[in-house]
Amino acid sequence: MTELASLKPKHFLWDVEDRIAVIRLNRPDRKNPLTFDSYAELRDTFRALVYASDVDVVVFASNGGNFCSGGDVHDIIGPLVRMDMKELLAFTRMTGDLVKAMIGCGKPIVAAADGVCVGAGAIIAMASDLRLATPEAKTAFLFTRVGLAGCDMGACAMLPRIIGQGRAAELLYTGRTMSAEEGANWGFWNALHSADALEEEAMALAKRLAAGPTFAHGITKTQLNQEWNMGLEQAIEAEAQAQAICMQTQDFARAYHAFVGKEKPVFEGN
Repeated sequence: MTELASLKPKHFLWDVEDRIAVIRLNRPDRKNPLTFDSYAELRDTFRALVYASDVDVVVFASNGGNFCSGGDVHDIIGPLVRMDMKELLAFTRMTGDLVKAMIGCGKPIVAAADGVCVGAGAIIAMASDLRLATPEAKTAFLFTRVGLAGCDMGACAMLPRIIGQGRAAELLYTGRTMSAEEGANWGFWNALHSADALEEEAMALAKRLAAGPTFAHGITKTQLNQEWNMGLEQAIEAEAQAQAICMQTQDFARAYHAFVGKEKPVFEGN
Protein backbone atom coordinates (compact mmCIF):
# COMPACT_ATOMS: atom_id res chain seq x y z
CA MET A 1 0.00 0.00 0.00
CA THR A 2 1.10 3.57 -0.66
CA GLU A 3 0.19 7.03 0.63
CA LEU A 4 -1.05 9.64 -1.82
CA ALA A 5 -1.98 12.54 0.46
CA SER A 6 1.34 14.24 -0.29
CA LEU A 7 0.97 13.82 -4.07
CA LYS A 8 1.96 16.97 -5.95
CA PRO A 9 0.62 16.66 -9.49
CA LYS A 10 1.79 19.08 -12.16
CA HIS A 11 -1.34 19.27 -14.26
CA PHE A 12 -4.28 19.45 -11.83
CA LEU A 13 -4.98 20.41 -8.23
CA TRP A 14 -5.00 17.71 -5.55
CA ASP A 15 -5.97 17.96 -1.91
CA VAL A 16 -6.59 15.23 0.67
CA GLU A 17 -8.41 15.82 3.92
CA ASP A 18 -10.13 13.27 6.15
CA ARG A 19 -9.25 10.54 3.64
CA ILE A 20 -11.13 12.35 0.86
CA ALA A 21 -9.14 13.40 -2.21
CA VAL A 22 -10.37 16.41 -4.16
CA ILE A 23 -9.29 16.81 -7.79
CA ARG A 24 -9.75 20.00 -9.79
CA LEU A 25 -8.57 20.79 -13.27
CA ASN A 26 -6.65 24.03 -13.00
CA ARG A 27 -7.24 26.10 -16.12
CA PRO A 28 -10.36 28.04 -15.09
CA ASP A 29 -9.64 30.79 -17.63
CA ARG A 30 -10.23 28.19 -20.39
CA LYS A 31 -13.06 26.36 -18.58
CA ASN A 32 -10.64 23.63 -17.52
CA PRO A 33 -9.72 21.77 -20.72
CA LEU A 34 -7.68 18.59 -20.72
CA THR A 35 -4.25 18.26 -22.31
CA PHE A 36 -2.12 15.26 -23.23
CA ASP A 37 -0.25 15.71 -19.95
CA SER A 38 -3.30 16.08 -17.72
CA TYR A 39 -4.96 13.03 -19.31
CA ALA A 40 -1.86 10.94 -18.58
CA GLU A 41 -1.37 12.26 -15.06
CA LEU A 42 -5.03 11.70 -14.16
CA ARG A 43 -4.82 8.15 -15.55
CA ASP A 44 -1.70 7.41 -13.50
CA THR A 45 -3.22 8.92 -10.35
CA PHE A 46 -6.38 6.83 -10.55
CA ARG A 47 -4.25 3.76 -11.19
CA ALA A 48 -2.23 4.55 -8.05
CA LEU A 49 -5.42 4.97 -6.00
CA VAL A 50 -5.90 1.20 -6.10
CA TYR A 51 -3.00 0.92 -3.68
CA ALA A 52 -3.61 4.11 -1.66
CA SER A 53 -3.92 3.49 2.07
CA ASP A 54 -4.85 7.08 2.95
CA VAL A 55 -7.67 7.81 0.47
CA ASP A 56 -11.16 6.30 0.70
CA VAL A 57 -13.22 8.58 -1.56
CA VAL A 58 -12.50 10.92 -4.49
CA VAL A 59 -14.37 14.12 -5.32
CA PHE A 60 -13.82 15.41 -8.86
CA ALA A 61 -14.77 19.05 -8.38
CA SER A 62 -15.28 22.11 -10.53
CA ASN A 63 -13.02 25.15 -10.65
CA GLY A 64 -13.97 28.73 -11.43
CA GLY A 65 -17.59 27.87 -12.18
CA ASN A 66 -16.89 25.10 -14.69
CA PHE A 67 -16.17 21.37 -14.57
CA CYS A 68 -14.30 20.57 -17.79
CA SER A 69 -14.50 21.74 -21.40
CA GLY A 70 -13.01 18.53 -22.83
CA GLY A 71 -9.88 18.21 -24.92
CA ASP A 72 -8.09 21.50 -25.51
CA VAL A 73 -8.62 22.68 -29.09
CA HIS A 74 -5.05 23.97 -29.49
CA ASP A 75 -3.15 21.52 -27.26
CA ILE A 76 -4.96 18.33 -28.35
CA ILE A 77 -7.22 18.67 -31.39
CA GLY A 78 -4.71 20.63 -33.46
CA PRO A 79 -1.89 18.10 -32.96
CA LEU A 80 -4.27 15.15 -33.55
CA VAL A 81 -5.03 16.39 -37.08
CA ARG A 82 -1.33 15.98 -37.91
CA MET A 83 -0.85 12.49 -36.38
CA ASP A 84 -0.71 9.16 -38.18
CA MET A 85 -2.94 6.20 -37.29
CA LYS A 86 -0.48 4.63 -34.84
CA GLU A 87 -0.17 7.89 -32.90
CA LEU A 88 -3.92 8.47 -32.95
CA LEU A 89 -4.65 5.01 -31.59
CA ALA A 90 -2.09 5.52 -28.82
CA PHE A 91 -3.95 8.70 -27.84
CA THR A 92 -7.45 7.23 -27.93
CA ARG A 93 -6.27 4.23 -25.91
CA MET A 94 -4.76 6.60 -23.34
CA THR A 95 -8.04 8.48 -22.94
CA GLY A 96 -9.90 5.21 -22.58
CA ASP A 97 -7.35 4.13 -19.99
CA LEU A 98 -8.39 7.09 -17.83
CA VAL A 99 -11.94 5.70 -17.71
CA LYS A 100 -10.62 2.20 -17.01
CA ALA A 101 -8.51 3.58 -14.18
CA MET A 102 -11.47 5.44 -12.69
CA ILE A 103 -13.59 2.29 -12.84
CA GLY A 104 -10.79 0.14 -11.42
CA CYS A 105 -9.49 2.47 -8.69
CA GLY A 106 -11.48 0.77 -5.94
CA LYS A 107 -12.72 4.06 -4.45
CA PRO A 108 -16.11 5.73 -4.89
CA ILE A 109 -15.83 8.84 -7.09
CA VAL A 110 -18.22 11.78 -6.68
CA ALA A 111 -18.39 14.26 -9.57
CA ALA A 112 -19.45 17.80 -8.66
CA ALA A 113 -20.16 19.62 -11.92
CA ASP A 114 -20.88 23.29 -12.38
CA GLY A 115 -21.11 25.13 -15.68
CA VAL A 116 -19.45 23.51 -18.69
CA CYS A 117 -19.23 19.70 -18.59
CA VAL A 118 -18.64 18.63 -22.17
CA GLY A 119 -16.66 16.17 -24.28
CA ALA A 120 -14.16 14.31 -22.15
CA GLY A 121 -15.49 16.32 -19.19
CA ALA A 122 -18.90 14.71 -19.67
CA ILE A 123 -17.14 11.35 -19.87
CA ILE A 124 -15.36 11.97 -16.54
CA ALA A 125 -18.70 12.75 -14.93
CA MET A 126 -20.23 9.66 -16.57
CA ALA A 127 -17.40 7.44 -15.30
CA SER A 128 -17.86 8.67 -11.72
CA ASP A 129 -19.97 6.60 -9.33
CA LEU A 130 -22.17 9.45 -8.11
CA ARG A 131 -22.85 12.73 -9.88
CA LEU A 132 -23.99 16.07 -8.47
CA ALA A 133 -24.48 19.26 -10.48
CA THR A 134 -25.78 22.78 -10.37
CA PRO A 135 -28.89 23.88 -12.29
CA GLU A 136 -26.49 25.78 -14.56
CA ALA A 137 -24.51 22.70 -15.55
CA LYS A 138 -24.48 22.07 -19.30
CA THR A 139 -23.46 18.59 -20.38
CA ALA A 140 -22.73 17.54 -23.95
CA PHE A 141 -21.11 14.51 -25.55
CA LEU A 142 -20.17 16.73 -28.46
CA PHE A 143 -17.87 14.40 -30.41
CA THR A 144 -20.01 14.43 -33.57
CA ARG A 145 -19.78 18.22 -33.61
CA VAL A 146 -16.04 17.90 -34.30
CA GLY A 147 -16.53 15.21 -36.95
CA LEU A 148 -16.03 12.18 -34.70
CA ALA A 149 -18.23 9.28 -33.61
CA GLY A 150 -20.18 9.37 -30.37
CA CYS A 151 -18.46 6.17 -29.23
CA ASP A 152 -15.68 7.79 -27.21
CA MET A 153 -14.08 6.53 -23.98
CA GLY A 154 -16.83 3.98 -23.32
CA ALA A 155 -19.80 6.31 -23.87
CA CYS A 156 -21.78 3.82 -25.97
CA ALA A 157 -21.46 1.20 -23.25
CA MET A 158 -21.92 3.33 -20.13
CA LEU A 159 -24.30 6.16 -21.00
CA PRO A 160 -27.22 3.90 -22.07
CA ARG A 161 -26.95 2.09 -18.74
CA ILE A 162 -27.34 5.38 -16.90
CA ILE A 163 -30.03 7.20 -18.91
CA GLY A 164 -31.41 4.58 -21.30
CA GLN A 165 -30.63 3.60 -24.89
CA GLY A 166 -32.89 6.08 -26.68
CA ARG A 167 -31.78 9.11 -24.67
CA ALA A 168 -28.12 8.14 -24.95
CA ALA A 169 -28.48 7.65 -28.71
CA GLU A 170 -29.97 11.13 -29.08
CA LEU A 171 -27.14 12.79 -27.13
CA LEU A 172 -24.39 10.80 -28.85
CA TYR A 173 -25.74 11.30 -32.41
CA THR A 174 -26.59 14.98 -32.08
CA GLY A 175 -23.97 16.19 -29.61
CA ARG A 176 -26.61 18.52 -28.19
CA THR A 177 -26.47 19.92 -24.68
CA MET A 178 -28.33 18.06 -21.94
CA SER A 179 -29.71 20.56 -19.44
CA ALA A 180 -29.21 19.94 -15.74
CA GLU A 181 -32.95 19.42 -15.32
CA GLU A 182 -32.98 16.80 -18.07
CA GLY A 183 -29.95 15.11 -16.55
CA ALA A 184 -31.60 14.94 -13.15
CA ASN A 185 -34.88 13.63 -14.56
CA TRP A 186 -33.05 11.02 -16.61
CA GLY A 187 -30.89 9.81 -13.74
CA PHE A 188 -27.57 11.13 -14.98
CA TRP A 189 -27.34 13.53 -12.02
CA ASN A 190 -28.11 12.10 -8.59
CA ALA A 191 -29.05 15.57 -7.33
CA LEU A 192 -28.88 19.25 -8.23
CA HIS A 193 -27.59 21.89 -5.82
CA SER A 194 -27.03 25.62 -6.09
CA ALA A 195 -23.55 26.73 -7.08
CA ASP A 196 -22.75 27.99 -3.59
CA ALA A 197 -23.82 24.67 -2.05
CA LEU A 198 -22.48 22.21 -4.62
CA GLU A 199 -19.07 21.52 -3.14
CA GLU A 200 -20.41 21.41 0.41
CA GLU A 201 -22.97 18.81 -0.65
CA ALA A 202 -20.35 16.81 -2.55
CA MET A 203 -18.05 16.79 0.48
CA ALA A 204 -20.94 15.80 2.77
CA LEU A 205 -21.69 12.85 0.49
CA ALA A 206 -18.00 11.94 0.34
CA LYS A 207 -17.71 12.09 4.14
CA ARG A 208 -20.72 9.83 4.47
CA LEU A 209 -19.04 7.31 2.18
CA ALA A 210 -15.68 7.65 3.94
CA ALA A 211 -17.38 6.99 7.29
CA GLY A 212 -18.93 3.80 5.98
CA PRO A 213 -17.43 0.34 5.55
CA THR A 214 -14.88 1.41 2.94
CA PHE A 215 -13.57 -2.07 2.21
CA ALA A 216 -17.14 -3.09 1.43
CA HIS A 217 -17.61 0.03 -0.73
CA GLY A 218 -14.70 -1.18 -2.84
CA ILE A 219 -16.43 -4.53 -3.25
CA THR A 220 -19.65 -2.78 -4.25
CA LYS A 221 -17.81 -0.77 -6.90
CA THR A 222 -16.18 -3.91 -8.27
CA GLN A 223 -19.48 -5.77 -8.49
CA LEU A 224 -21.36 -2.86 -10.06
CA ASN A 225 -18.85 -2.89 -12.90
CA GLN A 226 -18.09 -6.60 -13.26
CA GLU A 227 -21.73 -7.65 -13.31
CA TRP A 228 -22.32 -5.81 -16.59
CA ASN A 229 -20.85 -8.87 -18.29
CA MET A 230 -22.55 -11.56 -16.18
CA GLY A 231 -25.77 -13.46 -16.48
CA LEU A 232 -28.10 -13.38 -13.49
CA GLU A 233 -26.96 -16.72 -12.07
CA GLN A 234 -23.28 -15.74 -12.34
CA ALA A 235 -24.02 -12.36 -10.73
CA ILE A 236 -25.82 -13.94 -7.79
CA GLU A 237 -22.92 -16.35 -7.24
CA ALA A 238 -20.36 -13.53 -7.53
CA GLU A 239 -22.29 -11.51 -4.95
CA ALA A 240 -22.48 -14.51 -2.63
CA GLN A 241 -18.70 -14.79 -2.72
CA ALA A 242 -18.24 -11.02 -2.36
CA GLN A 243 -20.55 -10.82 0.63
CA ALA A 244 -18.86 -13.78 2.31
CA ILE A 245 -15.56 -11.90 1.99
CA CYS A 246 -17.11 -8.82 3.60
CA MET A 247 -18.49 -10.94 6.43
CA GLN A 248 -14.92 -11.70 7.46
CA THR A 249 -14.12 -8.03 8.01
CA GLN A 250 -14.02 -6.42 11.41
CA ASP A 251 -16.48 -3.80 10.18
CA PHE A 252 -19.14 -6.50 9.93
CA ALA A 253 -18.46 -7.51 13.53
CA ARG A 254 -18.39 -3.85 14.60
CA ALA A 255 -21.82 -3.30 13.09
CA TYR A 256 -23.21 -6.32 14.91
CA HIS A 257 -21.80 -5.35 18.30
CA ALA A 258 -22.99 -1.77 17.83
CA PHE A 259 -26.49 -3.00 17.02
CA VAL A 260 -26.55 -5.22 20.08
CA GLY A 261 -25.30 -2.35 22.22
CA LYS A 262 -27.81 0.06 20.65
CA GLU A 263 -24.94 2.22 19.40
CA LYS A 264 -23.96 3.66 16.05
CA PRO A 265 -21.22 1.58 14.40
CA VAL A 266 -17.84 3.20 13.81
CA PHE A 267 -16.32 1.63 10.73
CA GLU A 268 -12.57 1.43 10.17
CA GLY A 269 -12.41 -0.05 6.67
CA ASN A 270 -11.04 -3.45 7.66
